[in-house]
Amino acid sequence: MTLKISILVGNPKPMSRTRGIAERFVEVLIGNDPHECGTIDLAEQPDRVFPMLAEHLAALHQTLAGSNLLVVASPTYKATYTGLLKIVLDQLSPNALQGVVAIPLMTGASAAHAMAVEFHLAPLLRELGATVPFSGAYFIVNETEDTEKSVRAAVAKLRSQLELVRSLEFTGGKNVGSVIDGK
Repeated sequence: MTLKISILVGNPKPMSRTRGIAERFVEVLIGNDPHECGTIDLAEQPDRVFPMLAEHLAALHQTLAGSNLLVVASPTYKATYTGLLKIVLDQLSPNALQGVVAIPLMTGASAAHAMAVEFHLAPLLRELGATVPFSGAYFIVNETEDTEKSVRAAVAKLRSQLELVRSLEFTGGKNVGSVIDGK
């Protein structure tokens, strides 16, 4: 089975470190498993976000709702996710992510806001109907952190949590069990 994976990046800066970490996170998580992956970098689409036209919202909704696995990534701004990400997600209908397994991922300058991923972003994804069966990932992005080591540690933690949902099938027959096979 080929997994359809989407990465939604809410950093207002195009090609951000947050995007790079999210993409590397998915590469390490999936390994060699067959997958189709697409990144939606909201910073690269300002003309589609402000204002978000119905056809763009429908296309975004279709992409996100059609994913088996969705990684939603944001830097920490004012102790939470970005307003850019909030504006886009607020326009989705209730339960728009029903049947999608989501991993919230946030970056920040220090560990001071590490719980923002659990207290702010994960509840928002659940409110939209996503299944968030495990903790999200928080990465400190500064000159002293080894990003690759941090990504691998976060994937190892999530892999153990994914074991708990290995055999679960979600709405529409979606299954993330094969995600953990790549070691």
